[in-house]
Amino acid sequence: MAKKIFIIEDDVALLYGLQAKFRVDGFETAIHNGTGAINTAMEQIKLALPSAIVLDLILPDIEGFELLKLIKTDKETNNIPIFIFTNYTDKAIKERCQNIGAEYYFVKSELNIDEFVAKVKKIINNLDKIKK
Repeated sequence: MAKKIFIIEDDVALLYGLQAKFRVDGFETAIHNGTGAINTAMEQIKLALPSAIVLDLILPDIEGFELLKLIKTDKETNNIPIFIFTNYTDKAIKERCQNIGAEYYFVKSELNIDEFVAKVKKIINNLDKIKK
């Protein structure tokens, strides 16, 4: 069964680029563009029940930190690994994300789509080996 990645990103080119690359690498994808109500995004995440979530922190309508907090405090979603993929380079922001519960933090300017997807794929594969 294919792993599912839920991608929350407002940059349309990046959103569809990530979606395409994950699909080429054998993942199912679900996407959200960061608009609308935070509760709607949570409902979509719960319906998708992904293997992992890629979350941008800077979104048009949704506060990325609040969504991260909701995901990590909800019993249905708190075990889903979160990959923060953001433009924030500040160490304090990274620490805040880790304190809320994000497992992984990547800065967009440091990786292209291929490199980021390869890292996510490797981490997910390693997590699967640990679970077995």
